[in-house]
Amino acid sequence: MEVVLKQDLKKLGNKHSIVKVKPGYGRNYLIPQGLAIVANEVNKKIALENTRQIAHKVAKQKDEAKAIAVQLDQLTIKITVKSGGSGKIFGSITSAQIVNALKAYRIVVDPRDVSFSKSIKELGTHEATIMLHKEVAYTLVFSVVSE
Repeated sequence: MEVVLKQDLKKLGNKHSIVKVKPGYGRNYLIPQGLAIVANEVNKKIALENTRQIAHKVAKQKDEAKAIAVQLDQLTIKITVKSGGSGKIFGSITSAQIVNALKAYRIVVDPRDVSFSKSIKELGTHEATIMLHKEVAYTLVFSVVSE
């Protein structure tokens, strides 16, 4: 039996994909739970069109992420913090501080998409990885300076 999935299901497939399942599993679980619909000709055409549109949208988002990465290449980010005499800063650099520094250049990034390889607790040049898209990661080089 072929069904069209209405949402992503682990070990079965992604939303709008056409999968072959055992008839009992499809009739007794997937369809009554609203997880799938029967894959007749009309539903198959709709699923293929939706897949095509989603692929187009994802490609557009990926291109936008690459454009943001090009913008980030041209920037020099400086984060000013309070520090002690030996170059140690009070606290540590957070993803929110990176996001706020990027807002000055009109670049909007989700703080959850910013990650550090290690905790930043001293002055100097450091790196942060920004996930602009699930396939586009950018390594931002920024400097931490004392006030």
